[in-house]
Amino acid sequence: MKIPYNYVAVEGSIGAGKTTLVEMLSKDMDAEPIYERFAENPFLPKFYKEPHLYAFPLEMTFLMDRYQQLKAFLPSMNIFADFTIGDYFIDKCLLFSKNNLDNDEFMLFKSVFDALSSQLPHPDLIIYLYSRPERLLRQIAKRGRSYESGITDTYLSDIQEKYLTYFRENASVPILLVDTENIDFVENPDDYLSIKSLLARRYEPGIHRILF
Repeated sequence: MKIPYNYVAVEGSIGAGKTTLVEMLSKDMDAEPIYERFAENPFLPKFYKEPHLYAFPLEMTFLMDRYQQLKAFLPSMNIFADFTIGDYFIDKCLLFSKNNLDNDEFMLFKSVFDALSSQLPHPDLIIYLYSRPERLLRQIAKRGRSYESGITDTYLSDIQEKYLTYFRENASVPILLVDTENIDFVENPDDYLSIKSLLARRYEPGIHRILF
């Protein structure tokens, strides 16, 4: 299957299945994967226990790690791969920081973000996996990370709304909003193939709602 994109990002709220889908697609299509290194962030468990105390160092370490990863990886992409696919895009730093930081901290964070992100390539297609918070919570519980046990449906709703608002205001590339509420691309091969087939089409910049 010919892919008319060089760099695709899969996004979604916590528990949406981003990494799982990227892993499936990259293996299936011989693509170069980029995986977020969230497990290496020492502030993440602390943030879930005391968010007001650890939000700023959490967001700064995520920003620096994502910047360093993309800066090192993208210029040396395997030219023999059809495309590169990642389970995040750099702008998610803005979305989570806006949700987690107070205004003064956010403005400081944004000044650093603007300086760094301008040096990075951005995806030419974004796939956003949309699910209701209730389903996200079930999937979070299923993977069993103890530090995520305190995540609430309100927090997930806020994060998801930040994504959707950002896409409405910054749709300079094609953004596929894929409703995953009634599909299971892990257990059902037909559902996976339906998502995979989306990559073969060329879309105009803007938001495209995908229902199966």
